[in-house]
Amino acid sequence: MKYIVLSFTAIVMLMASCSKKENLSNMNNTYYGSYFIMNNENKMVENDLKVIIQNDSIQLIENDSLLIKKSYKIKNEKDSIELQINDNNDFKIYFIENQNTLLLKGYQQNDIILYTYPELMKNKVAEYAVVKLTANIQHLSDKDKALLSKLFEIAPIMDELYWEQVCPKKDSLLQTITDENAKRFFIINYGPYEHLRNNKPFISGVPPLSEKMTFYPSDMTVEEFEKWNHPDKTNWYTIIRRNEKGELISIPYSEFYNDKLSKAAQLLDEAATLGENKSFSNYLIEKAKSFRNNQYFNSDMAWMDMKDNMIDFVVGPTESYNDGLFGYKTSFESFILIKDIDWSKKLERFVALLPKIQENLPVDAAYKAEKPAKNNDLGVYEAVYYAGDCNAGSKTIAINLPNDKKVNELKGSRKLQLKNIMKAKFDNILKPIAQEVIDESQLANINFDAFFENVMFHEVAHGLGISKTIKDHKLVTDVLKDTHTSLEEAKADIVGLNIVTWLYDNKHITEHSLLDNYVTFLAGIFRSVRFGASSAHGKANMIEFNYLNEKGAFTYNEKTGKYTIQFDKMREAVSGLANLILTTQGNGDYDGAKDILKNMAVIKPQLQQNLTKIAKAGIPRDIVFEQGKNLLGL
Repeated sequence: MKYIVLSFTAIVMLMASCSKKENLSNMNNTYYGSYFIMNNENKMVENDLKVIIQNDSIQLIENDSLLIKKSYKIKNEKDSIELQINDNNDFKIYFIENQNTLLLKGYQQNDIILYTYPELMKNKVAEYAVVKLTANIQHLSDKDKALLSKLFEIAPIMDELYWEQVCPKKDSLLQTITDENAKRFFIINYGPYEHLRNNKPFISGVPPLSEKMTFYPSDMTVEEFEKWNHPDKTNWYTIIRRNEKGELISIPYSEFYNDKLSKAAQLLDEAATLGENKSFSNYLIEKAKSFRNNQYFNSDMAWMDMKDNMIDFVVGPTESYNDGLFGYKTSFESFILIKDIDWSKKLERFVALLPKIQENLPVDAAYKAEKPAKNNDLGVYEAVYYAGDCNAGSKTIAINLPNDKKVNELKGSRKLQLKNIMKAKFDNILKPIAQEVIDESQLANINFDAFFENVMFHEVAHGLGISKTIKDHKLVTDVLKDTHTSLEEAKADIVGLNIVTWLYDNKHITEHSLLDNYVTFLAGIFRSVRFGASSAHGKANMIEFNYLNEKGAFTYNEKTGKYTIQFDKMREAVSGLANLILTTQGNGDYDGAKDILKNMAVIKPQLQQNLTKIAKAGIPRDIVFEQGKNLLGL
């Protein structure tokens, strides 16, 4: 007979007078953890573990399946308690009394630490570094400060609307949570699903997250939607419901969210009277109209017309990442931004180069025939407030809007670099990650300017390439459906790096070496992969890592667990992946896009080892904000 030994390694020696019941009561609890294992498709998957110890019973549950439920015998020893279970297993469980944790040693060839729920939630909250959102506003006039204060009244309405979209039962769910860290984590994630862990629920009794979110009826099938003939069914600003007959209907956001959008529109009208910049005031007026009539073209065009505004305000339904079914429906969010005049001036010279950059993309002429609009704008900002979608889970570090291709064709897009957010992530996350995974010979190549350039030209790349398929001139966003967002983020990353390479080759960037951008890009992959497979950015970075690895763009030292960029092969691989994605988009190859995601948007064992190493180093996964107009002295 083989025994599993559950040893209690106590830092504080157990008193000889303690009874068995007293010892057992110390460990009576439920413990949570997870581990990664390779599945039949040679992909790493994360399995959840739960161990319940109650009096003389032990239960081991993996992914909601009960594997062990046994009674045990107890044997007191000098500095441990041995529990014996009549079962044929190879692992042992240790209770670390001073830490109130369990260690599963040798479970599936892993040593796994499990935590009580309060400790687990405490650790998860600690994965987010706290950053204060402040900026120098001394250069703003009193009128502009009054306008800025009014924007702080509007932005929280977008927060309320986003909660309504992603977690309509917010208040009732919060009332069921007693642990304060769990409540904090609930707020960080805008609900009971962990953004950076593939949207797995962290509150008991919560069902898996539906890819339909609240955008579609829960009982609607893909086939039903595709057969439904309605002109507004793919509209970014409508929600799908059923009428009294059970038929699908499309309801404009302006109608469905009327109360909150009407309030926001009124405040926008008030704000428009306060500022001194006419183009910004006009934008606020047009945005108010959009909230009332559900037509966003004019407000997007007005936003593109702003050139000399010191304050910027992104507000309303914007990105469609949360629509896991089709990627059509948009979520509410808001940014309040203060322009960095000096840094913005540095970027003006790159706008004139966009046509030349488009011409030199590494694809055949048919895939780069579209001409970048002349009104593209590059700007640098300090972010002072996030609300809604952009504030959930991982935080946005740059903005490329509008998403409307008609607006892009007429006026291009604006690319806003959020410098203070970039710097916070660089200092708190990317630099410490580089210490863990980049070879010492290339650590000096990690620098903020390279990180800033990589992010900036990621946003530039969103506006380049191809927006309509070559054969039938359909929008790529519509043809690639649910694959579009992840593939588009991978395109922006890798085409952005290809742009940086071209700029160096043509002496437009001379301040530091191109190797800095390559090494910093690789370190950035490890930062973004941690966003998980539920994130379009997470999937994009998995694609990039696996492609670059396959092409030998870097070497891996198994002894040190660190990477070294191979410069020439990196150049070739960047060009090759850019070509693959751009041609997939231009061909409208939905099946090809699915294959890319299936085969490359995965975490394989080597990458998982690196991520585990990073996690053990205690490096934050992302940031969370302390924000409000009081921090600006308003």
